[in-house]
Amino acid sequence: MAVQFAAKGHQVTGADTDPRVVAEVNAATTPFPGEEQLAERLAEVVSAGRLTATTDTTEAVAGAEAVVVVVPLFVDDRGTPDFRAMDAATRAVAAGLRPGALVSYETTLPVGTTRDRFAPMLQEGSRLLPERDFSLVFSPERVFTGRVFTDLRRYPKLVGGIGPASAKDGVRFYEAVLDFDARSDLPRPNGVWDLGTAEAAELAKLAETTYRDVNIALANRFARFADRSGIDIEAVIEACNTQPYSHLHRPGIAVGGHCIPVYPRMYLWNDPGAELVRAARETNEAMPAHVVDLLADAYGDLDGAEVLVLGAAYRGGVKETAFSGVFPTVEALRARGARPYVTDPLYEPGELADMGLRPHTGQPVTAAVVQADHDAYRRLCADQLPTVRVLVDGRRITDPALWAGVRRVVVGDGAGR
Repeated sequence: MAVQFAAKGHQVTGADTDPRVVAEVNAATTPFPGEEQLAERLAEVVSAGRLTATTDTTEAVAGAEAVVVVVPLFVDDRGTPDFRAMDAATRAVAAGLRPGALVSYETTLPVGTTRDRFAPMLQEGSRLLPERDFSLVFSPERVFTGRVFTDLRRYPKLVGGIGPASAKDGVRFYEAVLDFDARSDLPRPNGVWDLGTAEAAELAKLAETTYRDVNIALANRFARFADRSGIDIEAVIEACNTQPYSHLHRPGIAVGGHCIPVYPRMYLWNDPGAELVRAARETNEAMPAHVVDLLADAYGDLDGAEVLVLGAAYRGGVKETAFSGVFPTVEALRARGARPYVTDPLYEPGELADMGLRPHTGQPVTAAVVQADHDAYRRLCADQLPTVRVLVDGRRITDPALWAGVRRVVVGDGAGR
């Protein structure tokens, strides 16, 4: 986002608590790999002097007309948000906030947080009144890792202010820093959409991500039933989705990343009686253990078995393990007495070891589980793992023609339990 804003001609300062990230940005080095167009666009805006980075958030805010907050917010095992990082960032912003500035929270938040938690905190720290002395909006990120620049153009930018003046300033800001593709499938023109209140914008982000979690959970339930019934769920989903009111997602071993495993729990924090949302989250969390059950059904007793888990990343092509299915998959294998190894084309063995995973460095294994849908696994074949006799594909990405002679099980293909 900082690069996007700078590319529109604005002077941008990125603030981060990690000195390594700050140094890399100032050196025009991408702090994370795999983001399309980022390396070249970062180099361009840094060399032009339009983007710099600092660890001094308050000083950066003091010189800013607009402040965009994207500090992560996680929830604990009980679904309670951990606001410590967000509160610290908000206090740092408040200490430097100047009259007339705009503050926009893009971090996904429980409904009511912008108005009821952060507005008073900003007021206390700055001695400025929100809506009168500065503008305050919530405007959620709606981008997919790996294609952020594309998604910033593709989807409407949602804005909700704590009042009409804040909303007007928020809309004006995002119209000045973003570009939008023309789309004919929207109820109104693509661009910046004022949702009326910060609460509506907060709910919009929770609703769209919770929808995906519930949809995936439904697909996973269908897949488990299809396995028991000898039905290939992929053919069923393809057929259903030819009807315009059906948008079934695909089943799989795990739902990972910073968004879908987290935001339904934020919604439940607001609405604890939403049993549908709770059941969906529990269904998706149970899938790694279910896939290990599929392996045990096909392989036999896993006690002492050497099993290779393919993929540490939560999603193919992304070097990120936030809430990755690799961790519960390894845990379920260990609970069965197996000895799990992990490999991933994006991670070095030492990086895997640092995450508490046993890296695969050529040890013979007799079973394998595909956890991440890396493109490399589309070409993976039995000859590359000659001692494997059972492969469980949790992502339906491997080519069955390349696994002749190996028992291959796919989630929802009708051959499993």
